[in-house]
Amino acid sequence: MPAQSSKPQDDQNKDSKSWYFNHPALDVSKAFPQATPASTFPPCTSDYYQFADLLTPEEQALRLKVRECVERDVAPIMTKYWEKAEFPFDIVPKLGALNIAGGTIKGYGCPGLSVTANALATAEIARVDASCSTFILVHSSLAMLTISLCGSELQKQKYLPSLAKLDTIACWGLTEPDYGSDASGLRTTATKVEGGWVIEGQKRWIGNSTFADILVIFAKNKDTNQINGFIVKKNAPGLQATKIENKIGLRMVQNGDILLQKVFVPDEDRLPGVSSFQDTSKVLAVSRVMVAWQPIGIVMGVYDMCHRYMQERKQFGAPLAAFQINQQKLVQMLANVQAMFLMGWRLCKLYESGKMTPGQASLGKSWITLRARETVALGRELLGGNGIISDFLVAKAFNDLEPIYTYEGTYDINTLVTGREVTGIASFKPVAKTTRTSRL
Repeated sequence: MPAQSSKPQDDQNKDSKSWYFNHPALDVSKAFPQATPASTFPPCTSDYYQFADLLTPEEQALRLKVRECVERDVAPIMTKYWEKAEFPFDIVPKLGALNIAGGTIKGYGCPGLSVTANALATAEIARVDASCSTFILVHSSLAMLTISLCGSELQKQKYLPSLAKLDTIACWGLTEPDYGSDASGLRTTATKVEGGWVIEGQKRWIGNSTFADILVIFAKNKDTNQINGFIVKKNAPGLQATKIENKIGLRMVQNGDILLQKVFVPDEDRLPGVSSFQDTSKVLAVSRVMVAWQPIGIVMGVYDMCHRYMQERKQFGAPLAAFQINQQKLVQMLANVQAMFLMGWRLCKLYESGKMTPGQASLGKSWITLRARETVALGRELLGGNGIISDFLVAKAFNDLEPIYTYEGTYDINTLVTGREVTGIASFKPVAKTTRTSRL
């Protein structure tokens, strides 16, 4: 009868594995030397219709400055942090030095950019990494813009200068577990007490919330039943923000669940310009344009990556770019980029001239994100097996587009906003059933 081993089963299994089993993975440049990974970002080749001619010299200069920064400082590290679902805090000072936080806000240390310049900066960051673009967008085009449009003069002077430098970070809390598309029905409450307000409720999917220094929170005033806005400081008693785990997209963005359990906010931190839900639309009008430019940037990066890959990767003795079907897919991607850029640019000009409507902003966001999904899916096909690993950008972009397709209004909700505007009929809620009286 064979002797029983005294070693535990796990140790026996470990001994049976090859000696190299626990070695670290090969660097992708050694494992696949035929093509360059996204850590060395490809040059921009997507401006086929020379849209740069539409930009002012200042807008072109800002675009190139942002592009140089993110290609140099973000591209080499983004895959590592995306895989770990951690935020690269070391890049915050470098993004701050670009002087883009605050976007269109004038004064208080903010850059006072045109809407077009702000959109271009958003796209250039997203071209390399959508998570970093979302970090800036939440901080700048939601939280800072709310303080600028709805805050008091004292609040602007107190908060905006440090936020503009990214010395302090902000988040924006509207969405709740039970109220996403139907955000106006939020349940978080604000009760007036001596010297301030007591906030109670819960928020979900709030980007930057786990490390934000200030949180812009929307709550229902229990006296008026209207939505009010408040600035909540980190570490306030009763405030808790925890990271949402297991996301497949925008993994570097630290989305959080926020619990507000009798959080006291002094009167001086109530935003006087928010007295109803409609006041949030002033902010969302700008942020929806910026969100539309994120997928524009993403597809620019994906096209650039595929354009280089098609020329470097060889099969059957020829570069992939030499095959007709690959050229057809690449050209279809390029055409989508041109159309998306032109719609985004026109949206900016409508806003700058004061002509943009909510329906136009919603159509831009919904249509651009839809085309972006199609474009990135084509890129994933072109890269074959490398289209499912984040080292070559496309797989990461494929996943990062999914939350963008949903936030700032889902595709369907934004379509209904435009539909209401062009037909005059709102169709957000089901038509109430009517009870028919039998004639029998």
